[in-house]
Amino acid sequence: MDIAQIVQTVALYAIPVLFAITLHEAAHGYAARHFGDRTAELMGRITINPIKHIDPVGTIAMPLILYFATAGAFLFGYAKPVPVNFGRLRNPKRDMIWVALAGPGANFFQAIAWTVLLYVLVALGVQEQFFLQMCRAGVLVNLVMFAFNLFPLPPLDGGRILVGLLPMRQAELVSRVEPWGFFIVMALVITGVVGNLWLRPLMMLSSGVIEVLLTPLRMLIL
Repeated sequence: MDIAQIVQTVALYAIPVLFAITLHEAAHGYAARHFGDRTAELMGRITINPIKHIDPVGTIAMPLILYFATAGAFLFGYAKPVPVNFGRLRNPKRDMIWVALAGPGANFFQAIAWTVLLYVLVALGVQEQFFLQMCRAGVLVNLVMFAFNLFPLPPLDGGRILVGLLPMRQAELVSRVEPWGFFIVMALVITGVVGNLWLRPLMMLSSGVIEVLLTPLRMLIL
């Protein structure tokens, strides 16, 4: 295993990943506070300080172990979830949709921001590959987080969105899956179901949307 390559990869992805998980979790907290729940605020989780959102196992240990165990072929990790008391929201069933959407939404906008930065660097004639590759890593990381978290199964954000959209009876049935949702999702990830049928198609769609949105900027500066 090439140690130099590992160090370079970690250096490229460190900043994009920290921003991706930090703003994702903070966005949930901001949205919850906006709709009436101050739990995250009172616990100091509405912050862009990454230390507040890092889970020692999910954010550091698990990705490193998987990286070495699979030679970089499979990576998975998670941040410390922002606490949300949905019962304190002004309209719990409706507002939980917006609270859940806030995290992936933050990642989508970060993917746009990294793409804009890449265009600007290219337009300025920057040829340092480290910075260009970091921008591409930022786009990739955020598109992965955006698409993965929208998978419609609790406890992922997509599952909470689904619960908010379904009629009460069906929503209660879906909610019962949550205690086993993480293990179900992991099984679907390992078997390739999530990657092939959800992650890649949604990432391609999202990338296409960003390309269309930024076409005027690209034509103007490149």
